[in-house]
Order: sequence, then structure tokens, then C-alpha cells
Amino acid sequence: MGFGGISIWQLVIILLIVVMLFGTKRLKGLGSDLGDAIKGFKKSMGNDDADKPAVEESKGQTIDAQARKVEEPTKKD
Repeated sequence: MGFGGISIWQLVIILLIVVMLFGTKRLKGLGSDLGDAIKGFKKSMGNDDADKPAVEESKGQTIDAQARKVEEPTKKD
């Protein structure tokens, strides 16, 4: 059973009918137009994070640390 009583085969048949009616070029254009509209909406809302990379590089900050040798205590006989 699929979504709300719709099986996977019914979804496949609906998808085939939509592709036959509109064609793949028109569906591809519709998808890219929808994606551009969503990006424009996010940009106008002030969320400029869509164009920025997810991971930012460090700003050249380093930790100044020195390795110190730990000496073992000497045994007394």
C-alpha cells in the first residue's frame, strides 16, 4: 500500500500519463523554472545562504602550542 491507498503501480501509471501529455522537455523546463523561482524567493527573504558553500574555510587562525618533554622521575636506591 502506498500513500493514502495509492499503490506504487498507480503512481507509475500517473507519471507515464503526465510524461506523455507534456513531454520530457517541457517537464524539464518546468522543473528548472520552479527551482529558479524558489532560489529567488529565498534570496528575497534575506537567506543568502543558498549561494554560499556549506563548509567555510578557516580564516588562518592557528594555535600556538609547544610540545614539552615530560621527564620521568628518577628512582632512588
